[in-house]
Amino acid sequence: MQDPLTDFQVTPFTHAGARRDVYRQGSGPAVVIMHEVPGITPQVADFARRVAALGLTVWLPHMFGTPGRPLSVAYAGQQLLRSCVAREFHVLACGHSSPITDWLRALCRQAHAECGGPGVGAIGMCLTGNFALALMVEPVVTAPVLSQPSLPFPVSARHRAALHLSKEDLKVVQARAAAGCGVLGLRFTADRSCPPERFETLRQALGDGFEGIEIDSGRGNPNGLGPMAHSVVTNDLVDEEGHPTRAALDRVLSLFRERLLPAGS
Repeated sequence: MQDPLTDFQVTPFTHAGARRDVYRQGSGPAVVIMHEVPGITPQVADFARRVAALGLTVWLPHMFGTPGRPLSVAYAGQQLLRSCVAREFHVLACGHSSPITDWLRALCRQAHAECGGPGVGAIGMCLTGNFALALMVEPVVTAPVLSQPSLPFPVSARHRAALHLSKEDLKVVQARAAAGCGVLGLRFTADRSCPPERFETLRQALGDGFEGIEIDSGRGNPNGLGPMAHSVVTNDLVDEEGHPTRAALDRVLSLFRERLLPAGS
């Protein structure tokens, strides 16, 4: 069912000549939510509402797709193909980030300037998953989350282990993680688009600064998750107490609460 998104305020944001709409809701410190393929689906919007309910301001930039349109296989495939050829996304890049991360960094600075607080949260999903790492170059980003980070596309052994980040930016990320700005990552174990080698690279690079949650989706797993499970906090979320996807969602929300809100909020 189409989500009209009428409970969000839509405001444009322009940086370096690129103008995009940003869907906003809530009050308090900001969290930038980078939606997955195919776009701002009803599931992504519901996740944003949960974040806003914590006492935070959601900044949800529209990067591709039709806002509010439901997920379908055809729609997802169409938007994935468009993203592959778009100049803003370098889906095979191992040694640098996608160009759109420059715009997203500027958005984080603006969000912090407007909303205040100790910093800005950032979560990327799927194609945008690794973008939260690139945003850590901005000191205002203090709560980074990578949900099923799928870039670069795992077309080779090198790509499977890569982080879609330059060496220079990785050094900044490592220093920030060592100083206490740890990174949270989520994935399903059988998810081919977010292979285990990528999380192993994060563990090696960040040490205790990386918290990885890997949900068993292999054959015969106790929760009946299928091998195609991919979107941890949206499409494949099972919103039931005790389910590992619900536990992962709760950890994301608690991270934002810990890093961005006063104790006891």
